[in-house]
Amino acid sequence: MILIYLLASFFGISCGATWIIFGFVDFELSGKIALAGTMATTGLFHFIWTKGMILMMPAFLPAKKMLVYITGILEILVAPGLLIPVTTRITAILLIIFLVLILPSNIEGARKKVNLSKGDFTGPGLNYLWQRIPIQLVLIGWTYWFCLR
Repeated sequence: MILIYLLASFFGISCGATWIIFGFVDFELSGKIALAGTMATTGLFHFIWTKGMILMMPAFLPAKKMLVYITGILEILVAPGLLIPVTTRITAILLIIFLVLILPSNIEGARKKVNLSKGDFTGPGLNYLWQRIPIQLVLIGWTYWFCLR
């Protein structure tokens, strides 16, 4: 649920900022800023909640800690990529692919009842997927709407 709060907060703040700066709300730019801010923040979570992220990963993946760090860096790099007009489209396409590819880790984390922030197995379990999958779809839809259409 934190992703939706992040996205909505960044969107509200950026709508207000564009209104102050331009004299009107630039919804397209605000949507990109909100997505960029959300991705940069979630990228930082990879370095804060490393243990929980490792626990979420499927068993067959090697070098889990390295993969957590790499995906965190990729999420942080998405932020400027979405905001630079020449790279927006390719970044958005790659982000959608990335969001689809990480879904198995979210399913695995829910199956194992991973508590991401605590790095243990006290999480909500499969009920988490009732939130996470729709949130993943919102992020994919948001990326398409503000960056690709």
